[in-house]
Amino acid sequence: MFTKAQRFINNFFKKSRSVNNKPLNPLSLIVIIIVDLFILFNVFAGLENISRWHISPVEAYPCVSDWKSYRNSKQTNDRDYNVVASALGRGLDQSGFRSPDSMTEGRSSESNFKQNSLDNERDRLGKVSLICLNYDELKDLVNIPANRSIQQSINQKNTKISSLEQSNTSIRSQYDSTLLEKIAGQNSNQSINTVSAAKAKQTLAQNKISITNLTTEVSALKENLIKKPESINLINSIKDDSKYQLLIQEYQHASFWYPSIQLAFQALFLVPLLAIALLVHQISLRRGAGLIALISWHLLVIFFIPLLLKIFEFLQVGVFFQFLLSIITRLFGGLVFLVSYLYIFLIPLVGFTIIKISQRFASSNKSQDTMSMRFQNQVCLNCAKRIRPQDQYCPHCGYDQYVECQTCHQPTYKHLAHCKHCGSSQELSH
Repeated sequence: MFTKAQRFINNFFKKSRSVNNKPLNPLSLIVIIIVDLFILFNVFAGLENISRWHISPVEAYPCVSDWKSYRNSKQTNDRDYNVVASALGRGLDQSGFRSPDSMTEGRSSESNFKQNSLDNERDRLGKVSLICLNYDELKDLVNIPANRSIQQSINQKNTKISSLEQSNTSIRSQYDSTLLEKIAGQNSNQSINTVSAAKAKQTLAQNKISITNLTTEVSALKENLIKKPESINLINSIKDDSKYQLLIQEYQHASFWYPSIQLAFQALFLVPLLAIALLVHQISLRRGAGLIALISWHLLVIFFIPLLLKIFEFLQVGVFFQFLLSIITRLFGGLVFLVSYLYIFLIPLVGFTIIKISQRFASSNKSQDTMSMRFQNQVCLNCAKRIRPQDQYCPHCGYDQYVECQTCHQPTYKHLAHCKHCGSSQELSH
């Protein structure tokens, strides 16, 4: 097994850096490596583009995050307001809804949510969920100048509250320090604090009153905002549990199949390239076009590498992985790591099986034209290295060059159509 693997690796590198069994010079090798890297980068770029041809579950169901956040929000008192505020240009805050600090770059307060969702499906496969489109339409109805003005007032008052709270924190620390200095009997002229204890206490009291008043005003503005007819419609929509269950079910179904769809499109991109490269390689071998055979061989390897990587990526997140995960979860509960054990033993077994099948297929389908060319060039029928005509075994790979003729029982070359002694037809599957 080790000898076969070593022979395969040697043949692989030999084919990758030689033309007509002659090694490439260093300059040619550098050029072909640069060309390989350039093609490989473009192959991965093409794969990335074609994998985005079908819209992702997040793009098809853009409202899922808002609907989940509403039900998972810890701030139950403010979650209705947060739903409305999310339609007024806010990003996500601690409650899970949009906040000003994380506002999407380039999106104005007058963004058309429904149009933004429809833009994701333009010139692409797949459709945006009707539930989310209806939800976006309700958000667009909320996102009007009057409501944005109320939201702006709320933001300004919240900013003032934060500023007053920070000021209180600073004053309180100075106030505590001043009290300690007074207890220690230190002269007020020697104090490092700029505010006296009496003045600090007065300012703290005034700030607390201001914070209370501003908080009351903010609560009134929020109450006014969420009682608008358009806000009530939006809140009622996100509270609809039947729609939520349907939305989550559709989103999970789309997420389950999306890796398979991506792999199918990536295969659609790679398989024609592999087929063309393989066809050119076989034709160039028959006609003895060494340089074209070398280039097409490199293309085969370059196109195969991304396909192999994508298949392994699919096995980690695709339908097969989800199937194994569901079986493990059902049988063993939370012992999800057992999936890794299955992969560790299953993937090498599958790889070994593929290698055995491909080796048999390759050995039983050697090209007669290639074997004839190797015989004429006096090279080994297996590894294509030069040998003497009288050599029965290749000194490089140990391959037996002869087989017994079924008619005259004389030794004749393997994989050639007729016996060299009696001319009778030979089985080419030896």
